[in-house]
Amino acid sequence: MASKCRRLSGPIIRELLDSVESVLFDCDGVIWRGDEAITGAADVINLLKQNGKRVFFLTNNSTKTRRMYVDKLRKLGFNASEEDVFGTAFCSAVYLKSEAKLNGKVYLIGSNAMKQELQNVGIPQVGVGPDPITGVQIDWANIPLDPEVKAVVVGFDEHFNYMKLNRALQYLSNPECLFVGTNTDTRLPLEGGKAVPGTGCLLKAVETAAQRQALVIGKPSKFMFDCVAHQYGLDPAKTLMVGDRLDTDILLGSNCGLKTLLTLTGVSTAADAEAHQCSGCPVRLGMVPDYIVESIAELLPALQA
Repeated sequence: MASKCRRLSGPIIRELLDSVESVLFDCDGVIWRGDEAITGAADVINLLKQNGKRVFFLTNNSTKTRRMYVDKLRKLGFNASEEDVFGTAFCSAVYLKSEAKLNGKVYLIGSNAMKQELQNVGIPQVGVGPDPITGVQIDWANIPLDPEVKAVVVGFDEHFNYMKLNRALQYLSNPECLFVGTNTDTRLPLEGGKAVPGTGCLLKAVETAAQRQALVIGKPSKFMFDCVAHQYGLDPAKTLMVGDRLDTDILLGSNCGLKTLLTLTGVSTAADAEAHQCSGCPVRLGMVPDYIVESIAELLPALQA
């Protein structure tokens, strides 16, 4: 087996880029941090496209539509169109429409962006926005349910509360009600070492209350790659996944047979990758990248040659 965790440099960069047709990028911590592009990232993306590579953006963030992502990408200097962006809001809608063939409404614990992506594929939803507590326990157990709801979808929801948790439980008491989660990221890292709770915390609460496991759409779930691959006919062996998180981006790559590149401008460190490599644990070995760079800007010299 080829060695992993290789520091990417010199001729190996050219060799790697020549071996792939498509490059998948995570966004936050890879091409930007917060509202600022990583230095050199826009040049890398734009040159990859000029060199004939297909470039896609894969994000677990469910709070933005494809349109919102494209606006941000272009504002930061990236050459991108809506068709290049695969977020969990969009991919969840695709799953419900194309795979599950949902005929009914969604009870949505999520954002306006998720509501919009569902509407774009013709799926109505209920639940977005605040849901203040009223009544007592017996009222909660007998809360009126919309009979047209056929799925519960959990994404990031800043209005998440006990009432929403209870509604989800009541809908999911019906075994025929689908249960979908956008992603399992438990913490969202912010600048300065700070973090806030992620969608994974909300999803785990709903799973615990409902005593059911959700089907998860986002990385490292294989569906996230399939969503792109089916539409564009990607060959896994000729696809590179570039990310900053070992447990989502790199594990997705491993799960789907892609080449993987860890960039150190985000969450995971080289030491994390090496610890996984030395663990001997099959699950942790899936989080070991093929290659490591300090920043994707290190790809620039090979692209400018």
